[in-house]
Amino acid sequence: MDIKEAIRQRHSVRQYKDIPLGADEKEKIEALVKDCNAQSGLNIQLICDDPDCFNTFLAHYGRFKNAKNYIAMVGKKSIGNLDELVGYYGQRLVLEAQMLGLNTCWVAGTYGKGKCKADIESGEKIVCVIALGYGENNGSVHKSKSVEKLCNVPESERPDWFKKGFEAAVLAPTAINQQKFLISLENDEPVIKAKNGPMTKIDLGIVKYNFEIASGHKCR
Repeated sequence: MDIKEAIRQRHSVRQYKDIPLGADEKEKIEALVKDCNAQSGLNIQLICDDPDCFNTFLAHYGRFKNAKNYIAMVGKKSIGNLDELVGYYGQRLVLEAQMLGLNTCWVAGTYGKGKCKADIESGEKIVCVIALGYGENNGSVHKSKSVEKLCNVPESERPDWFKKGFEAAVLAPTAINQQKFLISLENDEPVIKAKNGPMTKIDLGIVKYNFEIASGHKCR
């Protein structure tokens, strides 16, 4: 599976098989976490075999099952674009997990933040977590907004690379499937902006990563 196929096949999964992560998968995720931290300045952490983080009323309400492994997205409060960085590098990890045969789910509210086993240093906070494991299913496709609501570039003016990036951006997971972003072109440079709404800055980072990895062009 390549990255573009991972983008197409990846869907949120909340129910997992009660088996631990394989040693090879764990090693590769940990190596990527280390690389993401070095590039971003975040303090992302892979936590395995921790059933307590999702042993809460909200987690049960969110229909989580056997969610014992997760990636804690931690960073310094002083980072101005913290949420966007979390989305960007978290999505990199999500797609890598998909290519390793794992399933994932972005989780911002329905987990026990106080029960999270991540090491939070002074001046840091946990923004969200990403559940991961071997899913009981592969999740389901969610309905997307119309192209006109997500992009203001006329179809005739979209280069091929832009079309590839846009297709991947539309498939990006967003909080409550809100898709509150707008993609445009300014002087042949792709620009993605977040609209108002809950967790839209995290969504912005996720969408940007999908667009960039599929199109080969950096976004502003």
